[in-house]
Amino acid sequence: MVHKQTIGFIGTGVMGKSMALHLLKSGYPLHIFTRTKEKANELIEAGAKWEESVTTLAKKADVIITMIGTPVDVEQVYFAKNGILEHAKAGTYIVDMTTSKPSLATEIYKRAKEKGLHALDAPVSGGDIGARNAKLAIMVGGNQADFDHVYPIFQVMGENIKLQGDAGAGQHTKVVNQVAIAPAMIGLCEALIYAKKAGLNPEKVLASISTGAAGSWSLSNYAPRMIQGDFAPGFAIKHYIKDMKIAIESAQEMNLPTPGLSLALKMYEELVDAGESESGIHALLKYYEQ
Repeated sequence: MVHKQTIGFIGTGVMGKSMALHLLKSGYPLHIFTRTKEKANELIEAGAKWEESVTTLAKKADVIITMIGTPVDVEQVYFAKNGILEHAKAGTYIVDMTTSKPSLATEIYKRAKEKGLHALDAPVSGGDIGARNAKLAIMVGGNQADFDHVYPIFQVMGENIKLQGDAGAGQHTKVVNQVAIAPAMIGLCEALIYAKKAGLNPEKVLASISTGAAGSWSLSNYAPRMIQGDFAPGFAIKHYIKDMKIAIESAQEMNLPTPGLSLALKMYEELVDAGESESGIHALLKYYEQ
């Protein structure tokens, strides 16, 4: 029987919970920590071991995966005195799957190397559906040898798994992903509004355009929810705003203008002001219905 490494998983929100469940069902010994223990109840009932702190989790794991909130949260979990870098065993693999700053991923890698740790940045795309179905796209930055070591674990959570380059390359690739989504979501909303105003049956319209040049993951997965008025979050607006700000900041560092992204950010911020921060990003449709 092949020995499976002990995994420490920090952050069991909408995405993290499904990802962690897949690891547990695949036979990996799993230790978990999240700020709100109640959010981890399903995992605990499934056999995951609850840890009272990042410190205790870090000491017990061979591989530590983080799927948390903002870059500030990532800094705290990795760099604090009670954090991962101070307490992980030498040789531990640390994998940040949070969408965060490329520059922060590079800093984690540098500090981890000084401690004898192997660091990868590995943000994901695919939302709640991708996490639930273990079909996430995983974009990785780091060393080839470290990527190869963790690859079997990635395979449990996703399908489209690629090493994009050195530390930070995974986060840069996620920025590319988020930049691509924002103007496309505007177009999708305007297309659906047009169909409605023209008196068309939106389901029939989708059936026709989804196999042509207009076809996309967003159109196939978000448009049906938008038509049904289901704006529950697979990916909440408040999190996407965080991602867009990271993207704009990273683009500015390269002197790259992003007018489409800036417009989308403004529209989403207006939705937050209207009380939609917890809605899914496809609730952008409501911007047009205000």
